[in-house]
Amino acid sequence: MLRKLYDWVFSLARSKHATPAMAVVSFTESSFFPIPPDVMLGPMVLARPDRAYYYATVCTVASVLGAILGYAIGYFLTDVGMMILTWLGKADTFEASKALFQEHGAWVILIKGLTPIPFKLITIASGIFQFNFALFLALCAVTRAGRFFLVAFVLKRFGPVVLEMVEKRLALWTFIGLGILIAAFLAVKFI
Repeated sequence: MLRKLYDWVFSLARSKHATPAMAVVSFTESSFFPIPPDVMLGPMVLARPDRAYYYATVCTVASVLGAILGYAIGYFLTDVGMMILTWLGKADTFEASKALFQEHGAWVILIKGLTPIPFKLITIASGIFQFNFALFLALCAVTRAGRFFLVAFVLKRFGPVVLEMVEKRLALWTFIGLGILIAAFLAVKFI
């Protein structure tokens, strides 16, 4: 079953619809969708290392555009923004987050934008807390480009070796990946 899923992801990564699909995932992840674009970016770079930086650029642009939507949700549709934060389990930390944003907003955006913490938390909160929009946009561009270009660089540079390791021990790497995903989810829940 794992082999079929693995093969399906790679066939999707090689399909003519992969780039637009990744752009949609990247855009929506910055505002409301729970799946990070890395799940598409990684296999796409491994499938086509020659297009690694193109994919990172598409991911970055779509993510920043999605961040604008996330900011707008928080700024203009605060109730919807709070509903999304509640759904993500973060509404109960609203006051602490507000104080953190007021004191260290730029650092919050930069640091959390590089992590697997859902970026929509940052974009929506930035709108709710009325963080300076121009600075928000610049920080989003820096942090998202940093993250996606780093992924592209690492996979382009070490991808064939990593790909060979993954293919030899697919079940082991799947469990490791699930462990990382669960740890990231728990970090989001309790941070």
